[in-house]
Amino acid sequence: MEICFFHRSDFVLPGAGTAERFCYYGISSNLVSYLTGELGQSTAAAAANLNAWNGTAALSPILGALLADSLLGRFRMIVFSSMLYILGLCLLTLSSAIISLSSTSCKNNENNNDTSSCYPSEIQTIFFFCCWYVVAFAQGGHKPCLQAFGTDQFDVRDDEENAAKSSFFNWWFITTCLGGVLALSVVTYIQDNLSWVIGFGIPTVAMLFSLLLFCIGSLRYRFSTERKRKNQRHPFLRMFRVFVQKRKPSHLEVLLPVSEEDPEEVKAIMVRLVPIWCTSLGYAIVYAQPLTLFTKQAATMDRRIGPSFEIPAASFIICIALSDMLFVSIYDRVFVPIASSITKKPSGISIFQRIGVGQLLSLLSIVFAAVVETRRLRTAREHGLVDRPDAMIPMSVWWLAPQYMLFGISDVFGMIGLQEFFYDQAPSELKSTGLALYLSIIGVGNLASGFLVSVIQNATSGDGAGGWFSDNLNRAHLDYFYWLLAGISAVSLVGYVYFAKCIKDANQ
Repeated sequence: MEICFFHRSDFVLPGAGTAERFCYYGISSNLVSYLTGELGQSTAAAAANLNAWNGTAALSPILGALLADSLLGRFRMIVFSSMLYILGLCLLTLSSAIISLSSTSCKNNENNNDTSSCYPSEIQTIFFFCCWYVVAFAQGGHKPCLQAFGTDQFDVRDDEENAAKSSFFNWWFITTCLGGVLALSVVTYIQDNLSWVIGFGIPTVAMLFSLLLFCIGSLRYRFSTERKRKNQRHPFLRMFRVFVQKRKPSHLEVLLPVSEEDPEEVKAIMVRLVPIWCTSLGYAIVYAQPLTLFTKQAATMDRRIGPSFEIPAASFIICIALSDMLFVSIYDRVFVPIASSITKKPSGISIFQRIGVGQLLSLLSIVFAAVVETRRLRTAREHGLVDRPDAMIPMSVWWLAPQYMLFGISDVFGMIGLQEFFYDQAPSELKSTGLALYLSIIGVGNLASGFLVSVIQNATSGDGAGGWFSDNLNRAHLDYFYWLLAGISAVSLVGYVYFAKCIKDANQ
């Protein structure tokens, strides 16, 4: 299959998407260090603030997509959100510069003997948070619309381009991973070792480049997103008319007549998308673990390479992105042709099968994580390190490699499959909303994971016990939590298989 992103638009849109993901991960991946360091927050407060921001960032695409699909259109929404993105990043850089200057002035004050109190004022902190949330809402308008706009460039009436559209989702996923790898490799190092002002300024320049690249490509895009709406009405208004029809006859039915095509849009949302959304939450909860608990595991293990170099625990997140990039290529170039020769389907396997395989691999990754954590705890007991949380456990960190690798492969099947499913199944005028619903799965999964952690910790930390998530990881029980997530994932997978079969039978 020929690599075909777009017709006549080359690599403009993937380049803009890579630059935007570079900005997002450059801001979000290391913020816990900024909150606990420059702003002087406690670890608990920083974690709570970061979880709230991540949840907002993951759910805001719903608002952005609704505005794009019902009012502005995707092209205008991308331009508007890019400008808001740049404004937020500029203000964030300015905020960090003000905080840095005030902190430096405080520490250099000869009359100040306690430099540990040199933290920003309440007004400076509020200003920083306002700028921070502007970025969250801006990416909420940019991310779903740019991907949907890119998919719009394929002519579904052409068999070859329609088949290439499935490959587009694979290669688009690579661009997002590439942006994340670059940010984790470059921006976080600059933030930790050089300057936070420069560390926030680089994503600002990158986002400006993303907007310029997108605008330059505007002369080459062939499909307009400003398509005429049926009956000159917004799609959400047509959906509302269907709900009115279900009720007893009223004067509203005269004002809002229902066409034969209108119920199909409601059916697409309620019958096809909602069940898959709900049964993917177990998968999304597992998706939240690598950024938190997997990294905590790695921090206690032997991460040495050679006599002096030690791999940073957080750097193992890059392993997932690299695994994604590798297996997307294998999937597109090896797996699909082999599967196509067997199933006679251009995509190799159905979209439902792809998502199901992803959920199964995610289940296996968390099971393997539970097994490895059980072994880690046993090793700590055998070497008398249970009450020495800062001691390195004599167990190689490469024991974690299989769970990271399985997690990456599950992304290639599950995450990309969900992207394609929510785009294809959404009505023609609600494609951005469809992708936003896919993104909201991740947001709700992160919030659900945080809720589970809080509830379980409160329930298991009574009478002086450290609980499942004790600060001393050698007395914690992450293995119990992983087994709980495995059970949730298994139930979610069973529900997914049932509803996928029902939807498939209904379509036939």
